[in-house]
Amino acid sequence: MSQQALAVRIGVTFQQVQKYERGANRISFSRLVEVADALSCRIGDLAEGLDRDHSANDLRQLNALLAQDGALEILEAYAAVRSRPLRRALLAHARALSAIADPIAP
Repeated sequence: MSQQALAVRIGVTFQQVQKYERGANRISFSRLVEVADALSCRIGDLAEGLDRDHSANDLRQLNALLAQDGALEILEAYAAVRSRPLRRALLAHARALSAIADPIAP
């Protein structure tokens, strides 16, 4: 199936499918389900060859980070910034703040 045909089947642009394929954009689980349906395959078929232990560890780490107070709000605010230079500046600022943060403060 061509990328154009897949894009039509899942309701996105051809360019978006290209971004998913290159890894430039993340794909949501619901969109992944749509892709699997459009390709008449199982979701697991799309992840063939991935290291399951590595993925499980990444998921545990991500869940632990997101469980931190305020983490989801910061992530949502970061995602709302569309400018790549501003995102880099926010990340640099957060790293600078973490480097000087008082480790005893709550």
